Amino acid sequence: MMNEALYGILPLLIGWLLDLLFGDPQWMPHPVVGFGKLISWGEKRLNKGSHRKLKGALLSLFLVIFVFVATWVLLVLTSWVVSLPITGEGWGEGLFLALPSLIIFWCLAGTTLIREVRQTFLAVDRSLDEGRKQVARIVGRDTSELSAQEIRTAALETLAENLSDGVIAPLFWLAVAGVPGMLTYKMVNTLDSMIGYKTDRYKDFGCFAAHLDDIANYIPARLTAFLMVLASGHLSLLKFVAKYGSHHASPNSGYPEAALAGILNCRFGGPHTYFGQLFDKPYIGENDRLLTTQDMRIAIRINRIAECVTVLLLVLLYMLLHLLLPITA
Repeated sequence: MMNEALYGILPLLIGWLLDLLFGDPQWMPHPVVGFGKLISWGEKRLNKGSHRKLKGALLSLFLVIFVFVATWVLLVLTSWVVSLPITGEGWGEGLFLALPSLIIFWCLAGTTLIREVRQTFLAVDRSLDEGRKQVARIVGRDTSELSAQEIRTAALETLAENLSDGVIAPLFWLAVAGVPGMLTYKMVNTLDSMIGYKTDRYKDFGCFAAHLDDIANYIPARLTAFLMVLASGHLSLLKFVAKYGSHHASPNSGYPEAALAGILNCRFGGPHTYFGQLFDKPYIGENDRLLTTQDMRIAIRINRIAECVTVLLLVLLYMLLHLLLPITA
């Protein structure tokens, strides 16, 4: 049998490389789509009448616990099948690696968003209408009246947030709670993205989901900002992040946005329209300069470096645990 440390490292590397190569193929079933359908089904039936906060909290808790337990049971069953005498050693190892590798692949969302952001910049260079349509694929705000500058700003803000939500946070929870924790984080994040808004419809029902997402992202968001600054090679920007990281309606999203705003010496934030309601977000940074395609390239490079550093740190963590656990056992 292969070295036990490799059972942690290989699924991570396989899943990460699959995301680098393929992103989220449209033809491939994705658990987050299923998560969305479950959330939508529950929201339509429970988000009415009285006690909406309680109903939303119970739905969120049920779905989060269900995903963690179901994933854990599935991994245990896979381990049991692998241990059966009828399963050959080679086939057993392959099966044991395939499931966690696939889940890690599903949970990482770095490549697809980078592609979408790149396409947004190319589209807005062709025409304002194309840019508005393209950026609408990756943001929740109303894009029908956005200027070219606002389109580019929205794309880069989303890129910074997604590095935390779509890459660093899933890897963080993989390190903390294994593959079940990683997939459970995706359910938490999906809940927030669907019902965690402060609109009339969701402000009560999605309140618990939004707070749960805030807790799950508290450390990853700040870790993401640090990694972005580290990737830029200008650690002095940590002061900028400390100053502007809290200038956001979200207690977490402002930190990676502040890191990117500092790196690019630009300004994010300002008024946005979500679901027909205007939200006046604080500004992050002061230099309201025009954004360019070169800014997009720099942002993507920073994302990739931060992502690679995180994967390397996880590999080192697995190796360290493998060395220490036999000693402490």
